[in-house]
Amino acid sequence: MFQRKRFGLVAVGLAVCCGAAAQVDTPEETAKREYDQVMQLQPNIENGRRLYLTCTVCHRPEGWGTIDGMYPQIAGQLRTVIIKQLADTRARNRDNPIMYPFSVPDILGGPQAVADIAAYVAKLPMTPHNGVGPGTDLELGARLYEDNCKKCHGANGEGDTKEHIPAVAGQHYLYQMREFDWIRIGKRRNSDPKMVKQIESFSPREQSAVLDYASRMRPPKEKLAKEGWTNPDFPGYVRPPSEVAPRF
Repeated sequence: MFQRKRFGLVAVGLAVCCGAAAQVDTPEETAKREYDQVMQLQPNIENGRRLYLTCTVCHRPEGWGTIDGMYPQIAGQLRTVIIKQLADTRARNRDNPIMYPFSVPDILGGPQAVADIAAYVAKLPMTPHNGVGPGTDLELGARLYEDNCKKCHGANGEGDTKEHIPAVAGQHYLYQMREFDWIRIGKRRNSDPKMVKQIESFSPREQSAVLDYASRMRPPKEKLAKEGWTNPDFPGYVRPPSEVAPRF
């Protein structure tokens, strides 16, 4: 009897352990849980300004990234997009080995920190001179955008706040080229499956054309920085010549 009870307890224990293991959230579920938590919080933009210091090394004080495509322009991006990408990165639902160490809760903070920094970044004015493509196939790019991108990213590249679809107007051409490739081959794991299917048959010419066209879409004037603007929250930063956008 004792042996049967003991084995019965062991079996129950194993069942509990196995059940618990089976209930572990996927990275996607973990990211969604944090996204939902953040969306319930009231952001503190002043705290977001302090936290953004962690991001300036890569994204620059203005949030304009780099025209070589290494870092995107995040200034003026939709708040929900920033929150989702941060949550995905922190949960390892998006592979970003450069950004991940800076985004983890031990460095950046918890959900409130995400809410604060997203609100700060979303209000930064955008560069009026983002990196664009060669400009040689814009008619094709316009047709492709109309047929494939407009429904989700908007007629003017403004994105969709509710569906956390990023704004593409004013985004660097070379960054979009890289992400397009990564989405198509599955390297960017948090991509919308509908987009993966939408772009899988694009030729190199079509890819360049549509992303060149998208990069030339202009955000609303009120979202653009004035000529010569620098972020007063981070005085003393000097923009090197290599960060001046090329003119084609």
